[in-house]
Order: sequence, then C-alpha cells, then structure tokens
Amino acid sequence: MATKLPKVPIVIVGMGWVGGILAAELTKAGHSVVGLERGKSRNTQDYFHVHDELRYASRYELMQDLSKETVTFRNTDKQRALPMRSYGSFLLGEGLGGAGVHWNGQYYRFLPYDFQIRSKTIERYGAKKIPEGMAIRDWGITYDELEPYYVKFEQMAGIGGEQTTQPNVGKMSKPFPVGPMKKTPGMKLFEDAAKKLGYHPYVIPSANLTELYKNPDGIERAACQYCGYCERFGCEYGAKSDPVVTVLPVAQKTGKLDLRTHSTVTEVLHDGKKATGVRYVNTPTGEEYIQPADVVILASYLFSNVRLLLLSKLGRPYDPQSDTGAVGRNYAYQVNGASTNVMYEDREFNLAMGAGALGSSIDDYNGDNFDHADLKFLHGANIRFTQTGARPIQFQPAPMGTAKWGAEFKKQTLHYSNRVLTVAAQGSSMPWRHHYLDLDPTYKDALGLPLIRLTFDFEDQDRELVTYIAGKTKEIADGMGGTQTEVHNSIKQYNIVPYQSTHNTGGAIMGSDPKTSVVNNYLQMWDAPNVFVVGASAFSHNSGFNPTATVGALAYRAAEGIAKYIAKPGPLT
Repeated sequence: MATKLPKVPIVIVGMGWVGGILAAELTKAGHSVVGLERGKSRNTQDYFHVHDELRYASRYELMQDLSKETVTFRNTDKQRALPMRSYGSFLLGEGLGGAGVHWNGQYYRFLPYDFQIRSKTIERYGAKKIPEGMAIRDWGITYDELEPYYVKFEQMAGIGGEQTTQPNVGKMSKPFPVGPMKKTPGMKLFEDAAKKLGYHPYVIPSANLTELYKNPDGIERAACQYCGYCERFGCEYGAKSDPVVTVLPVAQKTGKLDLRTHSTVTEVLHDGKKATGVRYVNTPTGEEYIQPADVVILASYLFSNVRLLLLSKLGRPYDPQSDTGAVGRNYAYQVNGASTNVMYEDREFNLAMGAGALGSSIDDYNGDNFDHADLKFLHGANIRFTQTGARPIQFQPAPMGTAKWGAEFKKQTLHYSNRVLTVAAQGSSMPWRHHYLDLDPTYKDALGLPLIRLTFDFEDQDRELVTYIAGKTKEIADGMGGTQTEVHNSIKQYNIVPYQSTHNTGGAIMGSDPKTSVVNNYLQMWDAPNVFVVGASAFSHNSGFNPTATVGALAYRAAEGIAKYIAKPGPLT
C-alpha cells in the first residue's frame, strides 16, 4: 500500500542538468520544489580518488546498474530486441547530477539551420531532397528565440571560448564569460592545416573552467588542472561545470528544495487531462509513495522520460506502421565513423595531459554550411581534434592491421602512445519513420516494469555522410606534418556493443503540431498542460554537435514557461 504524502506545488523527476537548472530557477522565484533522484547523493569529496581508470572508465562506477534497469535493442522491427547487459554504445548516468557529472564539458550551440531544418532544406533544395521515410521537421522554435537562454547557461556554467565571431555558427548576443582553453601543439597543427584549406577553425567552447570564475548566482569555482580525467569521471576540483557544483547548491540554499535521493519514479498519476502527482519507490527499503503535485516535470535522460510517459499511459504512443501518435517518435543518435589518424615518427606529444573540452574544430561541413545539391545526404558533421587525456588502459593506438593482442601489439602501442593525433568527425543523425522507442513486451526491470525498447540502424544517408566527411578529415590530417595518415571512411550496420556516443535524442519531441509532437516550445505537454518533459527527448533530430548546450538552453526556457503556467494555468502556446 503506497503512502500518500502531502501535496506540493512542483515535483521534478531527475536531478541532473535539467532538474538542477529547473530547481534553481523555480526556487529562486519563490516556488517550493520536490526533487526526486533515483541514484545516490554526490559532492566533490566523492571524487578525491577519481583518477582510477579501471573503476570509473572501465567498470562504470558512475553509471546506471544495467542488472536492475537497461535498454533493449534491435536494428529493425523484424527482430527480437535483446537487453544491453554490459555497457557499449552509450553510457547511462545515475545519481545526483546525472550524466552532467561525467560529461566531457564540450559546449556547442546548435546551428540556426537545426531548428528549421525541414523548411530550410525545402527552401534551398526543394521537397524532393528529403528522402522517403526521413522524418525531419522544424522544432517550433528558432535559434534567435532560444539564443538568450544559451546565454543564461553560459553565464551560469562559466563557459570559456574565443570571442571572435565564426561565420558558420549562430550569432551570439553576449560573449563567453571567460576565455578559451590553452592551445596545445596538436591543436595548432590542426588549426594551421585547416586554415591552409580555407576553413575556419576555433578552440572548442569549454565547460572546463579556464580561470577562477564567480557566476551570477555567486558560485565561485577554480580553473581546470588539465589532468585528463573528465569523461566518465567526476571533477574533484569542481572545475568542470556540473549540476552538483553550480545549480543544485543555489536551489538548496533557498531552503525550498526538498531533495530525495534513492527515489525511483514508476508512474505519473493523471486523470486523462492533467497530472495529479507521481508514484515512486524508495529503492533501499522498497517502500512506495504517492507524491501529489500541481506541476510534474520529467527531467531525466531521454530513455527514462519516454519510458515514464509510456508506463503512465500519458500521451499517444507512436505507431510506426500508421505513422500516428507521438511518444517514442523521432529517436536519433549520432554518426561517428569518419576520422583520420596522423602518425609521427619524428616527434612526440604529451597526450596524457588534457581536458574533456580541450581541442579545436571546424563547422565548414556541418549543418547546411556547404552545398548538398549533388550529395546523397542532409546535414553534416563537426570536424575536430581533441586532447582529452590519453589514459593508459583504454588508449592503445596502433597502425591499422596490427593484431589486437600479443608482442607486436605491445610494441606498436608503446611506440605510438604519444605519436598519434586523430582528426575526427561527429556527424548528425536524422530521424526516420522506422527509428523509435516503445516498451519491450518481454523484458522487465527489477521492479517488474517493462524496459524501454530501441529500434534503430544506420541508413544510406549515414554511410554517405561518413564517406564524404572522412575525406575532409583526411585533407586536414594530410596537412598536419605527420609521417603517414590512416583514414576510416565507412560504417555498416549499427552495433550497440562498441562505445560510440552518449548523445541519444528524441522520443518526446517538441513542435507546433500536437499530432506529431509531445510538447510545445516551452516543453509543456499538449495532452496534459501541467506536465513538462524537458531534456534531449525534445530534440526532433540530432545535430553534429554535443547536445548539452541546447539541453541547458531549453531547460532555462522551460523554467520561464513553468513560472508562467503557475501564474496562469493553461496551455502556453
């Protein structure tokens, strides 16, 4: 029998970047908030032993326990999906701060093209350029409308970057609050080679602080030490901007945040028109609670957001056969198969030193910054060189064709450990009618609830993009003065086993049409106006960029919308 608790104004499900931003903004505005996080609490003291690659990078200390809850996967609906029982293609965060604790800190605003991708594509190339089955659509918001909220995130997080205006990205109304990261020899080689080809390289904007910084909320943090332990790790200095050292302390200081860890939400309660609260389980004790609330906010990773909507029978589930419904529609990933390694026999680099966002990139072949008229794909990729820290267990470079074990493998990896630089591309992922999320009919979690099922594969669009962009990575790599280069220019079927990217998007997308989207441009549900579904689940497709900047900007805008709803309940658009 569930214990029914006193009603509260707002309950937030998930306390990562999204939940932290919303909690900070709403409590500062005087609203009382209950924050439910299914994992444990964290602070910087938990990371004093953080430079343990085996524990965190190989054994996934900060990640969700897949034996209790995971994702099932299949390439097509003709196959039976199977559970992901060990980590591979992407990593699912758990605990206070969520995936915001173990991210790299690479910060990119999406392009203006991204938010109006369908209309801009038709305007330039005609409707026939969009292949049958590709489900791109405008987001229901423009870059210019979202731009002030990017600024809010940047000022809060202390994003560092160059202050020059790039020709291939959106305009900035306010410069980054601090300067860029240091420029390594490898970055200089990449930038010089790119400039000689007429491209426009820039230092990657960074959430790894580049100097002592106090943000508008009075949170003061120290600069990055370039230790090379960012991705999959927490930062013991607090130099990497994450929710635990930025927004959550602000919310807690107000005294209006009731933060409950080890609280797994299993259902959004509703009457068919509005939510009445949530049901959750205290996982250590197994006790079940009902938390009534005036406003319910889903602020988890996209798989959890979509799964909770489907479990709660809230919104209309997507049916790929009839192309109707919205919850589960437009799942998208990223395409990372294009790269070129540059090998040097005559010099070495200090690759052990680095930071998650240390690097340089170009956007000359991202979005629609180049002519696609004669190409068999849409969008493109951000091309970059990064120096994130070459750690001893997982960084084992060797020339193509070298055995993966044995004496020769050891010899080659020791020789090339500081002699290989990689020019890589992070490609966009377009949504297709047959790529979607739903509930698995067979497999359940530790509480007996259906797992989320992912149906996804790479398309000809993705293979064409990789082949084309790989050629551009090789052009740059060939100009970086190495002894030889090795290009990777093809992908086949999507395989969930090797790590690729944790940039999953979609499933509860935003838009202007309630028939094909779950939320409006404030991320308010069409079908339940007191429910807001915030996060990368709202993305209608995935760009060639890391998603955190856009997740954060949408969260700040959603906070504004929630405050408007509280003042005057009803649809916001």
